[in-house]
Amino acid sequence: MIEIDDRALDALLADDPGGPVVMLNLLRFRPDGGRESYQRYAEALGRSINARYGLSLEYLGDGGRALVAEDGQAWDMVVLVRYPDRQAFAAMIGDPDYQAVAHLRSEALVESVLQPTTPFAV
Repeated sequence: MIEIDDRALDALLADDPGGPVVMLNLLRFRPDGGRESYQRYAEALGRSINARYGLSLEYLGDGGRALVAEDGQAWDMVVLVRYPDRQAFAAMIGDPDYQAVAHLRSEALVESVLQPTTPFAV
């Protein structure tokens, strides 16, 4: 699955503990230009959408060979994005400006994991 559906979004909001959420993105690119398409998607978000919803890119890196994982669990890229809260994430994906560029993400990926994480208070 590449896209978030309404049921998953409803569950994300229903399970909201409050406060910031860091979305873990594990990405596997299409071999025919997927990385380039994802780059265009990321650039489009960076222009105005990130600022509008308070996103911050916490980490972006190429995936390496998995040391402990089942076969097929090596990812091309790992991205961590912090949102002020889950409502900001939901509002972003509903924004017409986001929806206008979301196809670039879909076109880029053959597989992905998008998992919310809740930071521990330290």
